Amino acid sequence: QIMGETRLPRHMFLWCLSAIYMFAFASLYVQIPGLYGNEGVLPARWQLRVSGKSVVEQLKDSPTLLWFGPRLGLDTQQCMELLSLTGALLSLMTLALPVLRDCRVFLVLWILYLSLYQVGQVFLYFQWDNLLLEMGFLAILIAPMKMPWSTKERLHDNVTFWLARWLLFRLMFASGVVKLTSRCPTWWGLTALTYHYETQCIPTPLAWFAHQLPVWFQKLSVVGTFVIEIAVPFMFFSPIRRHRLAAFYMQVLIQVFIILSGNYNFFNILTITLCMSLLDDQHVNFWLRRYMPKTESSMDTLCSWLAVVLEIGTYALLGYWSVRYFDLQVDWENKSISSRTAFTYFEFNGFLKTVTVPSIWIGVLSLTWEVISAMFKCACVRGVLWRLWNTIQWAVMAAATVSMFAISLVPYTYIEYDAHSNLWPGIRTAFEATDRYQLVSSYGLFRRMTGVGGRPEVVIEGSMDRNTWTEIEFMYKPGNVSAAPPVVAPHQPRLDWQMWFAALGPHTQSPWFSSLLHRLLQGKRDVIRLIQTDESQYPFSKQPPAYLRAHRYKYWFSKPKEDGSYPQRWWRRVYVEEFYPMVHLGDSYLEQMLDQHGLKDKAPPRRSSNAWLPQLLRHVGKHAREMPTPLLLWTLFSSAATVCLLNSLRSLARHHQHESVLDVPAGLVQLKQIEGSHCKTFVFWTLIAK
Repeated sequence: QIMGETRLPRHMFLWCLSAIYMFAFASLYVQIPGLYGNEGVLPARWQLRVSGKSVVEQLKDSPTLLWFGPRLGLDTQQCMELLSLTGALLSLMTLALPVLRDCRVFLVLWILYLSLYQVGQVFLYFQWDNLLLEMGFLAILIAPMKMPWSTKERLHDNVTFWLARWLLFRLMFASGVVKLTSRCPTWWGLTALTYHYETQCIPTPLAWFAHQLPVWFQKLSVVGTFVIEIAVPFMFFSPIRRHRLAAFYMQVLIQVFIILSGNYNFFNILTITLCMSLLDDQHVNFWLRRYMPKTESSMDTLCSWLAVVLEIGTYALLGYWSVRYFDLQVDWENKSISSRTAFTYFEFNGFLKTVTVPSIWIGVLSLTWEVISAMFKCACVRGVLWRLWNTIQWAVMAAATVSMFAISLVPYTYIEYDAHSNLWPGIRTAFEATDRYQLVSSYGLFRRMTGVGGRPEVVIEGSMDRNTWTEIEFMYKPGNVSAAPPVVAPHQPRLDWQMWFAALGPHTQSPWFSSLLHRLLQGKRDVIRLIQTDESQYPFSKQPPAYLRAHRYKYWFSKPKEDGSYPQRWWRRVYVEEFYPMVHLGDSYLEQMLDQHGLKDKAPPRRSSNAWLPQLLRHVGKHAREMPTPLLLWTLFSSAATVCLLNSLRSLARHHQHESVLDVPAGLVQLKQIEGSHCKTFVFWTLIAK
């Protein structure tokens, strides 16, 4: 019942992370001119002040490769494009070619994304960006360093891969806890999902249908969310293998539901990738229908039955606690299940105080087991030199893993004050010293449910004469009440996302909004492409508007008609108030806002435009931004998947040609026979594992 080898899940983890890096870099690449260009909403060059310091001092202040842009004859925008384009191409090759899934390649990818993150400002400060950076750094430890003399098996692999499981625990447990510690009345009243589907940033078409589900089912879904996010994560460290596998399926299930109902870019794929740490080779082989012969002793049979009893007991406890603490009752007459929160905030706070420190010790014990197990494996290696080499690797990686675990305790204990205040000062010092590199972060999505009483939405209007006003529709965020919600994941339209946050408060809390209006009044094409890739859909494509203003509306999903048929409109809306007053170029209020937040145009440094590298970047960018970004991302992914598929087919052909046992490079078990009905499954998973 102890979790076995994890070679295949590690390869799946690295393959998925390569795909996510490709999505993230390519998605950001097409948005750089409009967001961070010299004529963008928030020019990135403002973040890199020339101070006369040496390059080393500049890197200490802000660790980004953008400091080297001038040495290449590039301005900040062009250097950002170069870094993101390099990251997209490198991750694309890593996705397609197994030989590139090396720790040095993942180090380069991490440095590239960190460099962009440092100047990303409000458009790049999302939790999934932090999560990608943390997972990217873990991948440096998890991925092999491929040398001519290196072996396929590294005895410390389970130690470093354990960090992914710990990160998954921190992510899910904190996401569940903050919903209750925030004292949000919708989470405490179990009504959050009755608002969530229509108030999330960019819903999918399925969100409309999910919103129509009965209230009792929505409340029961909230109960399930709490169970999966707060209780189930403790099963990640269970010594019983089936506990971890059950936890895997429950976590993946909730992520799939989120993907179907909302556009959360690559965040849910990141979480599913972390869930690979709960698997082992045996279960992946089970997916591939490659059953390995096992010989069980009577003791193994006894342990197996004992594990089944403990497993049933665990699920019974989860069911009992769910019924008790959420007062679940079946209403047979109405064919529903009623639920309510049967505990108080202070009782939950007491629970949190009780479990936070023990959860840390559970992590310590689990990590200690992995470290000691790897140490014994090293001691059993034949040959003095090989034993010494494996022991040195184990010592270095174990020290790195323990260090990462230690500094992660600082953001993890943000959820409970006493546990945080009692941390050893040395851990705090180490965390503060590494904080600029985003090695670890705190998490907690959907802390409070917004949009209760209607989804706030900002609508920008333009006019040439102050009499006739035309709405400016965005590609992705709700605007036109007749337009269906889009499906854009894994792309993240970062301007659309920030428009959602801007609608939650006054425009003064979103200083970039004044800069956005200023660029639209100037008719900057790069900014317009953030709103509409097809400029023919932009109402002022021929001539910039003379005047702009913004209003706040409240949106709701439309309801089915009384006869059960679907309405013609997806949304209904009501005008609320003015969000931004009417302004024009040179308007005193607009100039005041730009001055107040330091957003006035500053002359960019002049760079040679005749150099080959800037010309190449302009040429690539021109063609890459012609197609919709989601289509671009899936085209890149399909290209890499095709290469993987061809490699798999070549391996199959080699197998049939030699009529011998197939040796899969990732360390898959040897196959004696490949049945025709299993070929498709084998090709797909070899695509990942290879």
